[in-house]
Amino acid sequence: MKQRKRIYYTPEQKALIWDRYKQGDSLHDIAKMFDRYHSSIMPTIYQTGGYRPPIRKRHPLALTLSEREEISRGLATNTSIRDIAAKLARSPSTISREIGRHGGLKHYRAADADKVAWDNALRPKPCKLIDCPALCKLIAAKLHRAWSPEQIAGWLKRRYPDNQEMQVSHETIYKTLFIQTRGALKKELQQCLRSKRAVRRSRTASLKGKGLGSIPEAISISERPACIEDRAIPGHWEGDLIQGSRNSYIVTLVERHSRFVMLVKVSNNKTSTVIPALIKQAKKLPAELYKTLTWDRGAEMTNHAEFTVATEIQVYFCDPKSPWQRGSNENTNRLLRQYFPKGTDLSVHSQQKLSSIARQLNERPRKTLNYESPAERFNQCVASID
Repeated sequence: MKQRKRIYYTPEQKALIWDRYKQGDSLHDIAKMFDRYHSSIMPTIYQTGGYRPPIRKRHPLALTLSEREEISRGLATNTSIRDIAAKLARSPSTISREIGRHGGLKHYRAADADKVAWDNALRPKPCKLIDCPALCKLIAAKLHRAWSPEQIAGWLKRRYPDNQEMQVSHETIYKTLFIQTRGALKKELQQCLRSKRAVRRSRTASLKGKGLGSIPEAISISERPACIEDRAIPGHWEGDLIQGSRNSYIVTLVERHSRFVMLVKVSNNKTSTVIPALIKQAKKLPAELYKTLTWDRGAEMTNHAEFTVATEIQVYFCDPKSPWQRGSNENTNRLLRQYFPKGTDLSVHSQQKLSSIARQLNERPRKTLNYESPAERFNQCVASID
């Protein structure tokens, strides 16, 4: 088999690679455009941690190549510096410094001078975290506690409102993790991220694609009272099952107002198993904090009427293929995949372990709660009914 010649991507080709990458295309699909393997694309993406490098632009006041060529021609014809400057509408001192920097009157060359000036103009902005080891240490500690960079940034803003030195954006944290040449945060901390990726990836939408059962006497979400939509009133929950290998499942419940999470261990996804587990969990909360439950059309809720009779909690069902109608629950399920990766056996986790993980999620600050934690917000609701 003849080995293909190595390819060096032009700036235009690299721009196309970044365009496709940001659209969510895989490295394999991008490489096919150039009749290459994905390993040919990886250096372009991984060198900057998945962040598209900014396009360099010449400063509007800097000398251009054509101006430098005019200087070179003027020197060749023994034109004075003042005459060259007048022709270019530049200051004589600007022309004099330009010539002095790049070889003098006898050795000045326009192309060489332009290249050296372009290279010298590169001034990488130093990373803020480099000069603040205390902030780096604090960020690393929060990452080890499974906080996201956005949660860390929001918490820092609340914790140190008057100290800009102890505040940093979540994008700076991500860039420092993914672009290791910055040297402020260790590469090992990438494993603390929920995705455990080594590069920044585009966010792409997807549907679950799970089978939709026929639910008898199902009440559509369109009939759910409008007062529930704005999340101002606590006590309205969203629920779902997440699945692991060997037909293992966990019930996930999220309160819409506070984003408070509860996890329930179940042995299977049969409605005869899930409904009693939901009834038992519901009876642990005051009635004022558990009024409705919104679920998708999975067969595990076939006996939903039994749940409503036992708890007086009305169940509403989402439209088919509409996971966004349970947005809080879908987002929580994504967060839980940090602890329960797809393809792993969920039955090995005890209820105590599930409660511990739920507590971790509930103690994290949330952007949507103005960086309060779900536990703080939920406890406020409990206190208001006492």
